[in-house]
Amino acid sequence: MTKIIKLFIWMILTACFVLLITLPISSQAQLSVDVIIIVSMIILKMVAPKGSLRLVVLTLGSAIVLRYLYWRTTSTLPPVTELQDFIPGVLLYIAELYSIMMLGLSMFIVAMPLDSRPPRRLRDDDDLPAVDIFIPTYNEDEELLAGTIAAAKGIEYPADKLVVWVLDDGGTLQKRNSSKLQDAHAAQSRHESLNRLCADLGARYLTRERNEHAKAGNLNNALAHSSGEVVVVFDADHAPTRDFLIETVGHFNDDPKLFLVQTPHFFLNPDPLERNLRTFEKMPSENEMFYGIIQRGLDKWNASFFCGSAALLRRKALEETEGFSGVTITEDCETALTLHARGWNSIYIDRPLIAGLQPATFASFIGQRSRWAQGMMQILRFHFPLTKLGLSFPQMLCYLSSTLFWLFPFARTIFLVAPLFYIFFDLHIFEASGKDFFVYTSVYMIVNMIMQNYLYGRFRWPLISELYEYIQTVHLLPAVISTILNPSKPTFNVTAKDESISHSRLSELSLPFFLIFGVLLAGVVVTLVRLYTEPFKSDITIVVGAWNFLNLVLAGCALGVVSERGERQSTRRIKVNRRCEIRVGDEWLPATVNDVSVRGARIDVLGKIARTVSEGEEIEMRLSPHADLAEDTLPIEVRHIQNTAEGATFGCRYATRNAEHHRLITDLVFANSEQWSAFQTGRRANPGVLGGILKFLRISLYQTARGLSYLATGFRTPKTPPRSIAPSEGRV
Repeated sequence: MTKIIKLFIWMILTACFVLLITLPISSQAQLSVDVIIIVSMIILKMVAPKGSLRLVVLTLGSAIVLRYLYWRTTSTLPPVTELQDFIPGVLLYIAELYSIMMLGLSMFIVAMPLDSRPPRRLRDDDDLPAVDIFIPTYNEDEELLAGTIAAAKGIEYPADKLVVWVLDDGGTLQKRNSSKLQDAHAAQSRHESLNRLCADLGARYLTRERNEHAKAGNLNNALAHSSGEVVVVFDADHAPTRDFLIETVGHFNDDPKLFLVQTPHFFLNPDPLERNLRTFEKMPSENEMFYGIIQRGLDKWNASFFCGSAALLRRKALEETEGFSGVTITEDCETALTLHARGWNSIYIDRPLIAGLQPATFASFIGQRSRWAQGMMQILRFHFPLTKLGLSFPQMLCYLSSTLFWLFPFARTIFLVAPLFYIFFDLHIFEASGKDFFVYTSVYMIVNMIMQNYLYGRFRWPLISELYEYIQTVHLLPAVISTILNPSKPTFNVTAKDESISHSRLSELSLPFFLIFGVLLAGVVVTLVRLYTEPFKSDITIVVGAWNFLNLVLAGCALGVVSERGERQSTRRIKVNRRCEIRVGDEWLPATVNDVSVRGARIDVLGKIARTVSEGEEIEMRLSPHADLAEDTLPIEVRHIQNTAEGATFGCRYATRNAEHHRLITDLVFANSEQWSAFQTGRRANPGVLGGILKFLRISLYQTARGLSYLATGFRTPKTPPRSIAPSEGRV
């Protein structure tokens, strides 16, 4: 009886909801209702950011969105007899349907995401599984690899239960026997040097005969040569903290059907947008919305998926699928999808336990995103989530959202060009008066932004998602279309990381952005002309012109993204507060390490005798490592000296000579996971919708001017690409 009553109540509420959406009222009445709902949403958002009232806010917003959709469907489509208006009008309508559908899927996933899972550290009575750590590599720099290997070896775990494997796809027999003598020599040299490095650091070196099936093939080859119950995967530039296994591996004891424990990817360096707009220390990083909110939402529905690194997987589960899936070029998500469909479980630990590198140049960033987009399109074609047997319905929706997201270049392109159809060609692709357009569309946009801010406020500022989508759309659209038409075509490509740009320049991919900006700017001029010459159409012209101007603001900000700033430092400095001692002559002086990178540090030394050190001189630093290491002294070369009231500040570069020095550097830079959490928390602030928009407008104005100045003053793409110290993955 209780179930019948609940069903009856839900039916009544649904009927009222449908009536509210479809009720015919005047534009003035609609605006009054909208204002009441928006004010209610803002008040509830302020007084109840969490809890059950969160669903009330999202329900009110959904009513506005669906009301807009009903109006768009029944009142605004051009007549089919006028094809020049109807075809672009329908394309715009489909793009809006896509956006509303993705909003609905997002709300399903993150409306009430799981709170961060409580700590599950290893206990004394836990059964400790044997663990194999896989570090796949292609042509990474040896110094970068040394840091990751040393960090993996420094993980706190019984030594007899832990084996670190370096999986070298750059030194395969196929490459060492290449018909190109220079390539063969380079592969042989790499093979020998990495063998020595692994021997020095206590890791096992493994390669294979042929480069087949890219990263998935490399990992599967390692599975065949190892036997640990749990497999951990780290990208070559992802250095783990000492407590990585302590915080994660115990979960496998709690659930025998658990196949995956995924942790977030934390990056030491900014992506091109963050670096060129200088928002890295001020604004949440792009990946934080995914790892901070979306993965927790997916985790609620047992749908958090493998992200290629910083994850633990159960060997027994992988044996069911004969290893990592390799049909698509996103072997991580494909593997998780396959195992979820077989009834295995996954969990997500929302704590950064690795520190890695992401692409620094715009070209490398686009190359990485193209691979992600193409891989997700392959999954959409080969493993369509709604027809994947074995998945629960919520899991189907979660994977559908993750794959369909990468269709955004189509919608973003249509939203970019739609106002230009009216401005330049007087096409009426939207049948509505200026008053109705303003009432319905502006309120829909405001409510959409309030809902997005409510869902992702601390993790994504207003309009930043639109900017990220726009800068990717220009180059991702052809890649997505190509994959949809020929899903077997994409291949695994290099994603270069740890790059440095010594001189300011325009990206080699910047030209389309300046052309688009010019077209949109011309659209603003034509809008002003039409307002003067066609005053009887001013209502529509103002609304469409405002839409085009918003696109111009995004396009102007993008000019700053593709205008790449030169940097003196090739690696990002990390703020720390670590006590140490510096040897000057025969005396050890107290000192504090203030910031570090994988190549050097800045040290405040107490004692005026420190001023006697010369630039270029090699001295010693002594510190107390977190791990039990054989040495506690690291040689450093002083590159810069600045006198202070108490002594001096040294800018130093490590002078590594042996494996113990690599271990000390790793302990200094990567061992403490608390510093990554503190850094993330420090830049997570919600500026609100209005505050976020104002911040974005200010950034856009400055970046538009900077981008145009780069173009005007002759910054050009150099004939040689930016120096790349270590690409993260290889083309195989």
